[in-house]
This record gives sequence, structure tokens and C-alpha cells, in this order.
Amino acid sequence: INDGKGHPSSSHQTLKGTSKWATSLESLLEDPEGVKRFREFLKKEFSEENVLFWLACEEFKKTQGKKQMQEKAKEIYMTFLSSKASSQVNVEGQSRLSETILETPHPLMFQKLQDQIFNLMKYDSYSRFLKSDIFLNHKKSEEQEENSPEAQTAAKRASRIYNT
Repeated sequence: INDGKGHPSSSHQTLKGTSKWATSLESLLEDPEGVKRFREFLKKEFSEENVLFWLACEEFKKTQGKKQMQEKAKEIYMTFLSSKASSQVNVEGQSRLSETILETPHPLMFQKLQDQIFNLMKYDSYSRFLKSDIFLNHKKSEEQEENSPEAQTAAKRASRIYNT
């Protein structure tokens, strides 16, 4: 069974919103609304720079052209990795990163650091996020929408259409 885009459908693809976010950090980061809520949570924890760095690295991997890569690499370095960075992330090996690597950028140049930040979020912030008011309130409002009379009548109409 395919999902219409040619991808095999799975139970994870049928989940939406908070149910999908709760399956894994990867699922959360694939959903723009999930990223928005996670950022909101991390901002309260004073660690929003982690997800911003991760997102910047993901964007960087898609960058085409040496000049654009150099510019983006420098931006990532100055924003997140430099000792003077405005949103410095805490990663091992940071001190060994020098601006000289920015002259010959490649798509995976930040991969090790990005993986460190991902693991930090996965084993630290993410589990707290799933217990946070931000997540739980969003989940509750989703459940209320699903159980609303309008949603139920739409579901009944759909089942009548497909079950005839």
C-alpha cells in the first residue's frame, strides 16, 4: 500500500500532530508545527539554540554552490560555534573548529556537531518536552477537536460514503 506519493504507508504516517511527535524526535522535527512547539519549549529552557543549530545544519546540507556554502558555513559558525557566537551551542571539539575550515565547505562539515546536538536534544530536552505543558496542552486541544460534534459527524459521513 502506498501513500499516494509512492511511499509505502506505515502506521507512523497515519499519525498526526502530538501522536506523531511522541513517536520520536525525528518525527517531531519533520513537522513544522512540532518544530514550532519544541522551539517554544526550548526557549523557556534557554536552549533554543540547539534546535536552531540543528535546523541550520539541515538547511546547509541542501546548499548548492561553493560561494553560497561558504556564506552559510560562516553564518552557522558565527551564530552557533564561534567563541563570540550570539547563540553558542555546547559541543565537544568546538575548540578545534577554526575559521579556516570555512574556506573549503562541504555539505557534511557540521555533521558530527549536529549529531551531538541531536543526541543532546533526544536524550535530554525531548523527554522533558513530552511532559511539558506546551506538549500536553497541545495534545489536549487536538483531542478536543477530534471529539467535537463537527469532527464526529464528518467521520460518520465519511464512513457512510466508504462503507456503502
